[in-house]
Amino acid sequence: MDLKYAERMKQIKGVETREIMRFMGKHDIISFAGGLPAPELFPIEELKQIAVRVLEEHGPAALQYMVTEGYLPLREKIAQRMGKMGVTVSVDNILIINGAQQGIDFSGKLFLNPNDVVICAKPSYLGAIAAFRTYQAQFVGISIDNNGMKLDELENVLATTSNVKLIYVTPDFQNPTGLTWSAKRREKLIEIANKYNLPIIEDNPYGELRYEGEKINPIKSYDTEGRVIFLGTFSKILCPGFRIAWICADKDIIKKYVLIKEPADIQCNSMTQREVTLFLEEYNIDAHIEKIIKFYRQRRDVMVKMIKEEFPPEAKYSIPEGGLFIWVVLPEQVNARTLLEKAQEQKVAFVPGGSFYPNKDQENSMRLNFSNMPEEKIIEGMKRLAKLLHQELKN
Repeated sequence: MDLKYAERMKQIKGVETREIMRFMGKHDIISFAGGLPAPELFPIEELKQIAVRVLEEHGPAALQYMVTEGYLPLREKIAQRMGKMGVTVSVDNILIINGAQQGIDFSGKLFLNPNDVVICAKPSYLGAIAAFRTYQAQFVGISIDNNGMKLDELENVLATTSNVKLIYVTPDFQNPTGLTWSAKRREKLIEIANKYNLPIIEDNPYGELRYEGEKINPIKSYDTEGRVIFLGTFSKILCPGFRIAWICADKDIIKKYVLIKEPADIQCNSMTQREVTLFLEEYNIDAHIEKIIKFYRQRRDVMVKMIKEEFPPEAKYSIPEGGLFIWVVLPEQVNARTLLEKAQEQKVAFVPGGSFYPNKDQENSMRLNFSNMPEEKIIEGMKRLAKLLHQELKN
């Protein structure tokens, strides 16, 4: 059958997150690939009781359609949480979405025409690259250091590049590098975006998972003209299966997103929105987040210890202050995609770093997730990877 697909389909080669997720459920694989939360931290008993209460107390409404913007009490609670981050907003600034990934996709639909340019870090979140590529975008990657995106390089690009439409950043415990922007870089980015009249998509799935160091408010808190579009989510601090996330932005921008969401899916799950709201009312989510932080900090420390003790000294790595990932840069002669093939034979998996470069211009790095594997599997899996790396460097 020779169907005539849209021209954009020629640029879609498959989302590499599908390759990551295929390791799920394979119990013989020690996987450091996905960014999955630890399932043992899901508050199952609490959510079971809440689900019953929602049906008993709000059954007809919980099973009915609702407004596209989302459940009002949930939007109120999110606005309050944004206030604790230094962002003063009302419910009119909040739209409930199906995961932050939907917010990224909607941002592409809202801002991008074919061949428009997206500015992102180099490397950057592969799911965002895939989503923006769907809208036939071009990419310019900006180098990063320990304080975030190199803004002198960004300004040079903006001064010499046409059709730039948006800047995409993950300033807190970035996926994949785990790096965090300094406050100074955040404030300076606002100045640059104001100068060039560009929107900033601030993707913040990990911001509340800080294990050490000083808390830094989001870029949105420095916003002086309403051009920062903040994406938040309950996926990493409650559970990802609910797919409850939000966009926080200027009221007029939120209205545009509503126009996009309504024909896409009408609304997010009515019952789940009420369940999240009731959890926030009945339980201390900040205490729950502290439990997650303590749990993940220990797993991070185990993985860092194994890298220090087992990996060859040529492998350079980050020690993130939060988030879910450790980024390892290997000698240039090591191709991480080839290494992954050998690793799978040893029943261990990771994400090759080339997946996070929009133009696939660097293949000698890997992203390691520490949140989803128990400590004994982290130790065994890292030993297997270390053995492969030593063998690779001998060849």
